[in-house]
Amino acid sequence: MEEYDLYLNVKKPAIGLYVRKGAKLPDLADTADWVFDGTAAQDLLPSSVIAGVKADGHAFRDMD
Repeated sequence: MEEYDLYLNVKKPAIGLYVRKGAKLPDLADTADWVFDGTAAQDLLPSSVIAGVKADGHAFRDMD
């Protein structure tokens, strides 16, 4: 089963960014604003997150 790493934005903790496990952050201007918050299995995430990562290499998620 595929796994995904979650990064949270320290300035806006309600925003999460998912990437494939081990992929690191995509080319963001402010990578220092993002902190690793763990890894989740595919079956624990909404299908929209999985589809976004497959299509774009990353997916944002409202964590509220």
